Amino acid sequence: MYARAKNFLRDDSGAGTAFSLFLVLTLLMVGGYAVDLQYVLTARTRLQNTADAAAHAALLARDTMSASDAADRAVEIAMGNMPPDLHGVTVEARDVEFGFWDETAAKFIPDANSRSGVRVTARRVEERENPVPTFLFKLVGLDHWNISAVSTFMTYNPSCLREGFVANGVVDLQSNNLYSNGFCIHSNTYVSLNSNNTFEPGTIVSMANLSDIELPNSGYKTNIGLEQALREGSWNIRIVSRIARIIEQLENLDSRRMPDYIVTAGYEILPSRLVTAANLVPGHAYKYTCGSKGNSTLTFDNNVVVDRNVIITDCEIRYNAGVQLEDAILVSKSTDAKAHTAPSGLIVGRDDHCAEGGGAQLLTLGGMSFPADLHIYGGQLLAVGDIEFSANADGVEGAAMVAGGQISGTSNMNMGFCGTGTEDNIYVPYFKMVM
Repeated sequence: MYARAKNFLRDDSGAGTAFSLFLVLTLLMVGGYAVDLQYVLTARTRLQNTADAAAHAALLARDTMSASDAADRAVEIAMGNMPPDLHGVTVEARDVEFGFWDETAAKFIPDANSRSGVRVTARRVEERENPVPTFLFKLVGLDHWNISAVSTFMTYNPSCLREGFVANGVVDLQSNNLYSNGFCIHSNTYVSLNSNNTFEPGTIVSMANLSDIELPNSGYKTNIGLEQALREGSWNIRIVSRIARIIEQLENLDSRRMPDYIVTAGYEILPSRLVTAANLVPGHAYKYTCGSKGNSTLTFDNNVVVDRNVIITDCEIRYNAGVQLEDAILVSKSTDAKAHTAPSGLIVGRDDHCAEGGGAQLLTLGGMSFPADLHIYGGQLLAVGDIEFSANADGVEGAAMVAGGQISGTSNMNMGFCGTGTEDNIYVPYFKMVM
């Protein structure tokens, strides 16, 4: 009996040793799989981050660079994220494709001439001699992983910049105004409103901190729809810092900025500080320099129609009664608070119920002041400083005002929303990842 027990113990000990060995090998395999899997997932995440950074850099650079230079910039950013001496070359110039993003089909369409989209593929693969190595998987013959990451970015224009009032400073609007569906009001400081305003469903009123909104004691009760329109957020109004650059591009006849309706090859000089109908030929571009000589104002005579013209001056610009701007860009490089001003009745854009064409754009390194009866029909006002205006009650349909300072508007206005008909407005692109 003692011998049988001894033999039993010997047999059990052998079975236990075999099981322990099996368990150890299993744990090593699971541990090896976990180590290798974690390593490749970390490498994949880093490669995706590199593709994202390279794509964003490429599209940002493409705004001002050739396609080849923008691709080189993407490669430079990728090398900064993943140094080649540690990770090999993850992004080459041929991995950077410019094109368009078809949102309906959710598909990228390559086009080397495009500035609106980019697709970047980052790779760690055997062909580039930079695959991701394995550790314990080498025991079963798997020496490396081939991985890649794709990032696609596109440009877009925020809806608030297409139609609405956008300012770094306060947006101060008074009473009895109607804001149509789609219209947007944004301040990086705060929005100030008086009573009896109506905000249709679909309007947006946003600011950095909603608790900073300035309202009368009647608050939301007398501002119908305001609570539903409120959004919180602050963002970089990129176009403000680019106004000087945009003016420079216009002066240099940059094809990306000059409108199609200009048919002449260069600028002509206006004959005097008083601009009459006889001075302007449709399709022509003009300049006028005030310099430091006495009067620093370029004045548009009564009822002048500026039609298919670009006009750039270092003067302040004054629009006399009845001046109308259609298919026109008017630029004042003055930094004066009233670099664009009209005592009454300026019409910015053609009153065509949001039809294509006919819009006008005013730009300045200073501010704008329109104390009475401003009409805007598919018009854009861009100012480094403040914009002050009082609009005609039914004279706003398709308005975009962007100020580096404040925007101040008065009462009894209907802010109509177009959604179309502002195709010639000037934009500085924003970027978003789509894939």
